[in-house]
Amino acid sequence: MTMNIEKPLLKQERIQAIDLIKGIDIVFMVLFNYSVTLDYFRLIPKPSNYLYQYILPFSIASIFIFMSGVTSYISYEKHTEKLTRKYFIRGIKLLFFATLITLFSYVFVPKYTIFFGILHFFAVSSFLIPFFIKYNKLNLIAGLSIILSGVYLQQQTFNFSYLFWLGFVPENLSTFDYFPLIPWFGVILLGVYYGRYIIEKTANIRFNQKISSIFTFLGKHSLSVYLVHQPALILLLIAFGFKLF
Repeated sequence: MTMNIEKPLLKQERIQAIDLIKGIDIVFMVLFNYSVTLDYFRLIPKPSNYLYQYILPFSIASIFIFMSGVTSYISYEKHTEKLTRKYFIRGIKLLFFATLITLFSYVFVPKYTIFFGILHFFAVSSFLIPFFIKYNKLNLIAGLSIILSGVYLQQQTFNFSYLFWLGFVPENLSTFDYFPLIPWFGVILLGVYYGRYIIEKTANIRFNQKISSIFTFLGKHSLSVYLVHQPALILLLIAFGFKLF
């Protein structure tokens, strides 16, 4: 059983409020990632308190992934018959970019190489979403179950690494970016479930201020921003003569 939204709400190519939220969130993500990178290279120390180290990055990632679930729901309502093909192609593209991120991090920060970061997560999720998205309450139940399972797994460590992508954290894991399917796929499913209600509340909201247009632009191009922000910083530091290695 699927949920139907009034067609006028879905005639829009983009919903401004959703792009605005994603744009603000991607700015926080970039700033946080920059602080981690600058701290790693011992240029600017980052705060070491619990709020900054854990609560802030968790909140940023949760909002971004949840909103991705919402946009997945919009795609489903607009392109039901072509959704599987669309997300398969999207998954292949993201796998390509994720591989580049792995190679880049291996070259520049080998100690913290990214093997299953947020791009890897979105790539694999793209292959899975079409099998879940057509269901209603199942997305809520599955989402909560996956999140609760992830909370438990995050408290454990294992002496094997072949399931680290799923959420079984291996001992002595060191990486800049780690987003296993459990619990994060559950967050996407919650976004899918609540997508209808969020669209109904935000579809007709308009922002006319210049500052909001900047954030909506960033929200529309959040993947591109994420892809270039870390390489751009590292290359900029090298160009200014900082010895990073």
